[in-house]
Amino acid sequence: MWMTLIRGVIAGVVVIGVTELSRKFPRAGALLLTLPLVSILAFVMAWTKYQDLPTVSRLAKETLILVPLGLPFFIPLAFAEKLNLGFWPAFGLGTLLASITIGLWFWLGP
Repeated sequence: MWMTLIRGVIAGVVVIGVTELSRKFPRAGALLLTLPLVSILAFVMAWTKYQDLPTVSRLAKETLILVPLGLPFFIPLAFAEKLNLGFWPAFGLGTLLASITIGLWFWLGP
């Protein structure tokens, strides 16, 4: 129970930190987002809890595949001004694009 609470606090601190930093320094905020902080924490916590390397390895392999498939999410947000999209339409379109690419992987992948 306590570990779950600690994980939630860590995730919240990362999100709040990136949000606050990106207001003044968008590049620094983007740098923090590109660091796989959540993945690193998840791997360490999974290892300390279960100490099962095959499970952690499978998690890493799936993450390695799914991260690039989720990148289409950023395209509409990155080009929202050029496309004359507001935040929510760009966010929704990005979510749709990422859902399609990830969904196709789950449907057609091994």
